[in-house]
Parts: sequence; C-alpha cells; structure tokens
Amino acid sequence: MNTIYLASGSPRRREILENLGYRVARLHAETDETPYLHEAAAAYTARMAFEKNAAAVAHWQAQRPFAPEYPLLSADTTVALHNRILGKPQSIADAADMLRRLSGTTHQVLTAVCVYWQSSTHALLQQSDVTFKTLSEAEIAAYIACGEPMDKAGAYGIQGLGGVFVENLRGSFTGVMGLPVFETVSLLKSLGLNTPPFSDGLQASAG
Repeated sequence: MNTIYLASGSPRRREILENLGYRVARLHAETDETPYLHEAAAAYTARMAFEKNAAAVAHWQAQRPFAPEYPLLSADTTVALHNRILGKPQSIADAADMLRRLSGTTHQVLTAVCVYWQSSTHALLQQSDVTFKTLSEAEIAAYIACGEPMDKAGAYGIQGLGGVFVENLRGSFTGVMGLPVFETVSLLKSLGLNTPPFSDGLQASAG
C-alpha cells in the first residue's frame, strides 16, 4: 500500500510524500481558516489539520458508499511570533511589517498532521524554532520585489529565497516546509502502514 490521499493543495507536501515513495491522490477539503478570538497558535494549527481531515472524509463519504482504501492525510502549518499567528500577507506593506517583526528574532513554526485510517483519526503536532538574522530595509524590499513572500505564511518560504534569512533552525526543515518527515513517517508506521524501508525503528511521538 503505497498510496496516500492528501487533503491539501500544497505542492510542497505532495512533493515531500512523493519523494518518500508514495503515490499521492489529492482529495477536496475546504474549511474556514479564520482563527478563533484569542486562539493559541498550537491549538489553531491542530484544529485546522483536524478540520481539513474531517472535511475530506465527509466529502468522500458523500460520494462513495465505501471507506477510503488508503490513509487520508491532512496537515496545517502556522508561523507564530510570541504566540501571535502570522498568516499570509494581505498587502506589500503587511509583508514588510511581518518581515520587520521576524528580523533578528526567533519565531515558531508549527505543523499539525492528521491521518484518517480504518475509521480512526490520529494526529501529531511538531514545532520548530526559527531564528532570522537582522534584516535591512533593502533586503526586505528586495525580497518582497521577487514576489515569494506574498503567498507564504509569515511572508517567507524557507525552501526558497527566504532561506537566506534563516540564521538558525531547531526542529524540522521539512516541518517548516509543511510536512515533518520524521514525525509523519513515524505516525504512518505506528498505524501499520507502508513506510520507506530504511525507517525501521522509528517511533511515533503522537497519539
């Protein structure tokens, strides 16, 4: 069983799973991503991954009389500074403001992963600490001019040009991209699912 249903339109998550040897089939999952008032970043991230998973399962069940024959995976990634969620910038000025706030500081990137398999949902939450170097106004302007920040949470992409701002990373590079490989493979393995052959011995850290 080397197929995974992915309840996400993220090309990065798809690429990560395909690099692990999985055939990926995308499923529809539409949810309201508005945070609740005063919702903590970790709680928001976990809720979003769960709601995307539930939406994909509901969409599946509305169209088919049988359960998904492959695991159904959803994920959500949140950038947070001092527990304040930084979403995708709404304007150039918003992107510049986010980058100024991240400059010279350590922020958190949280990724929640949910897997629906055999009528049960299993989840994990992974956190990475990312430290930015101090950014000049010229660097901020040049980065925004390239267009990359405008569709990225926190106004940067670590796998792209934004990676040059990252002075230190404690956690998971792939988690910051959108899907932590170690934790995801561990979770799939704990469910008895096929994983890369060299992953023997990994232990899932989530329930």
